[in-house]
Amino acid sequence: MDTLTIGIVSAIGGIVIGFILVNFFSKKKSQNHIDEMNAKADLAIQEARLTAKRLVDDAEVNAEKLISKAERENERRKQQKISEAKDNFERLKSNFEGEKDKFYSKLKEREIDVVKKETDLKQSLQSIQQQKDNNDSKETELKAIRENLDTQLKIVGKKKEELDAANEIRIKELESISKLSQQEAKEQLIRAMTEKAENEAMSLVKDTIEQAKLTANKEARKIIIQSIQRMGAEITIENTVTVFNLESDDIKGQIIGREGRNIRAIEAATGAEIVVDDTPEAIVISSFDPIRREIARLSLKKLVTDGRIHPARIEEVVAKTKKQIEEQIIEIGERTVIDLDIHGLDPYLIKMVGRMRFRSSYGQNLLKHSIETSNLCSIMASELGLNPKQIKLAKRAGLLHDIGKVSEEESELSHAILGMKIAEKHNEIKDVINAIGAHHDEIEMDNIISPIVQACDAISGARPGARREILESYMKRIGELEELAMAYEGVQKAFAMQAGRELRVIVESEKVSDAYVDDLSFMISQKIQNEMQYPGQIKVTVIREKRATNFAR
Repeated sequence: MDTLTIGIVSAIGGIVIGFILVNFFSKKKSQNHIDEMNAKADLAIQEARLTAKRLVDDAEVNAEKLISKAERENERRKQQKISEAKDNFERLKSNFEGEKDKFYSKLKEREIDVVKKETDLKQSLQSIQQQKDNNDSKETELKAIRENLDTQLKIVGKKKEELDAANEIRIKELESISKLSQQEAKEQLIRAMTEKAENEAMSLVKDTIEQAKLTANKEARKIIIQSIQRMGAEITIENTVTVFNLESDDIKGQIIGREGRNIRAIEAATGAEIVVDDTPEAIVISSFDPIRREIARLSLKKLVTDGRIHPARIEEVVAKTKKQIEEQIIEIGERTVIDLDIHGLDPYLIKMVGRMRFRSSYGQNLLKHSIETSNLCSIMASELGLNPKQIKLAKRAGLLHDIGKVSEEESELSHAILGMKIAEKHNEIKDVINAIGAHHDEIEMDNIISPIVQACDAISGARPGARREILESYMKRIGELEELAMAYEGVQKAFAMQAGRELRVIVESEKVSDAYVDDLSFMISQKIQNEMQYPGQIKVTVIREKRATNFAR
């Protein structure tokens, strides 16, 4: 027990002594470390102080350098400013001296000018004074002349009164002899002079026209004949087709369809009327629009060839045909313009030219007529000696003169005025616009191209075989021609002959003299020319015949 206690006490004592020793050595090591850190801190502080002192010294040196440099720069700028100020002063001084010299020189010139003007003024005053003296002397002379004239006028007045009195006596004597008053005699004299002047004027107009015919008609005929001879055209021209031929009448039933649905679909899609009657192997296509007729014809041709005819197929074929016709119209217009060597035409006008292919007038195809007129215009302009530019304009106007007939818009205007407005809308040349509007005398012509187009249009439409007139319009024109001649006093009968190219007028010999026959023929021809529209020319022949009949018994 004691041994155990001693052992425990010894162990506890050893632990306490060990702890004390460890604590001691630990404190000692910490103290040493602290001392070492304090020494390093002191060393760092000393080094920082040395570095700060060195930086302060360097900063003071740099500051002194900058101050000295700034002082030198200020001194330099100061000297520079002083130098510039001296230069400016010298320049201003020299400018002032120059302006001063100029001012003095101008002042001297003005002084010389003033002196000169004073001298001129004195001379003018002297001249005015001399003129005044001369005027005074002339005024005295004029006064004397005026007094002399007054005296002479009084003498003349007295003589005039004497003459007036003598004239009154003579006029009364003449009135008593002629049994006419002065006013009546004057009216008879004026009436006689008026009638004489009218007869002389009529004779002069007639002689002038005959003389113009003798001189100008020969050349005009020569030019027109040469133009026609140089123009090779077809005698008969292709007409627009309005009849569709069939291989067999059996196809008519397919075209009509069940309860007429196919033919109604065709009419609705094309806008043309399809007439199916008893005509063998033929269907009539009726429409005022020639392009619609052509679309209907081509569509029927495709449908009959294909054999499938029903409303859906009809709409499809008609749509394709319309597109094909539009492309064909543009192609025809472009080809025509290229063939005629016409450049710079608006695309819309080219389309209008293509549309002419499907339009006819009195049986004459409009495109062929326009091409023929265009070529004739070019030839006639060349024969007249116009320059190349005017020849090209004439050809251009000849091609476009009838575009109003194929307008896409409905209008109450005539085709000439409508065509003129279309050309004006699409920026066509001014001379061409006037030629289009004036080729039927609906507006005034203002250039040489217009009468050429009018003449060539008449040549193309009036030549044999070019057109076929509707019988009703032809008979109407013939009737108007005869009625126009019958309106004159003394006309007994009037006959239109040679298809309206000649008018023969038979007058009563008792009412119309031989001298008046020529005047009557002239007046009828002028009235026809002013009031009627006709192709070519009309010959007027007046016949006066006197017959004496007796019987021998």
